[in-house]
Amino acid sequence: MQGGKAMKFYDWGGAPNPRRVAMFIKEKGLDIETIDVGAKGARLSDDYLVADAHRLVPALELDDGSTLLGEAMAICRYLEALYPEPPLMGTDLLDRARVDMWERRADMEGIGAVGELFRNSHPAFEGRGLPGRAERIEQIPELIERGRARVGWFFEKFDAQIGDHEFVTGSRFTIADITAFCATGFAIKVCKVQIPESCGNFQRWFDAVSTRPSVL
Repeated sequence: MQGGKAMKFYDWGGAPNPRRVAMFIKEKGLDIETIDVGAKGARLSDDYLVADAHRLVPALELDDGSTLLGEAMAICRYLEALYPEPPLMGTDLLDRARVDMWERRADMEGIGAVGELFRNSHPAFEGRGLPGRAERIEQIPELIERGRARVGWFFEKFDAQIGDHEFVTGSRFTIADITAFCATGFAIKVCKVQIPESCGNFQRWFDAVSTRPSVL
């Protein structure tokens, strides 16, 4: 804390990217003020749009009161450096590389897939086919089924990776699990895409992570 200020986390309840940071904060046991900047019509509040020219969440306002960090992984890396215990981004060079690899895959193939499906199918996002833009961007109906297929491929890839492990990269819970879990939760709850019966390893993992205090 500097100058009597404290960090603030700008969230949008239910969205998978902010949820990644929210879970990370809880797994670290941190007490950071959380402000939900969602507004009616699945939009960000006007005040937040003035504060953040990038028009995206999540964001972390640092304790200097003026620095605003965006992007989920940038925020998590900052918090990991400040609060290294428990380690959520790897414990040595190889472990960190492995966690980075699978977190990136969860982001691109999981978060990216549900975003493609949701943005192009939900009526609230008509004319807002991409995040972070003020101009009208049309939805592309053809991307709905492609997004749905990508979610299925994501499930299959992570089912194979998890195998009989407890977590995505082995025996330790990491940011790779957080990103994969947030993508999956959004797929199930919002996009109505269920984990197939053939992905028993992935279902076991998802059920176990669902009981963690950072989720409840």
